[in-house]
Amino acid sequence: MKRASKAIALLCAVLVAAASLPSALAYFTTYTRAQGGAVLHLGGSTHITEEFSNWTKRVVITSEAGSQPVYVRARAFSGSQYPLTYSDEGGSWSAGDDGYYYYNQILNGGASTPELLIHIDGVPEKVAEELQFQVVVVYETTPVRYHENGEPYADWAQALKTGEGGGEQ
Repeated sequence: MKRASKAIALLCAVLVAAASLPSALAYFTTYTRAQGGAVLHLGGSTHITEEFSNWTKRVVITSEAGSQPVYVRARAFSGSQYPLTYSDEGGSWSAGDDGYYYYNQILNGGASTPELLIHIDGVPEKVAEELQFQVVVVYETTPVRYHENGEPYADWAQALKTGEGGGEQ
């Protein structure tokens, strides 16, 4: 009889533990799976081409055919040991107060900007050993906006809203 009561007690303990197991497993689960996706069309695409020679980076930004008209700005970053000087041959780029250089015209789909030349200064004439440093060029585009009178303008403060409500601002 003692054996039967021990077996019943053990069976009860196992049933109680089994009943609380799903909630314990849910507590320790730390991931979930998701499938699917959504394509986000922002009205076109641009890309940058960079060539380097004679301590000068030549930067051209191209808008793919069919892309919406955009305004373009670019900026380069390097270590403080090698300051940068910007120029262009046609006067198509202008320095902004924020460190960016602005393309003075609207970049239409299928078109490219003239070269923006970024010269790396402070490099010794005779380099004793191979210098290793990077000049990183960042560029941004913003869609062309229009005032009520039809005059185009660039809104660099315009941000893409994501999350609840989604879509462009």
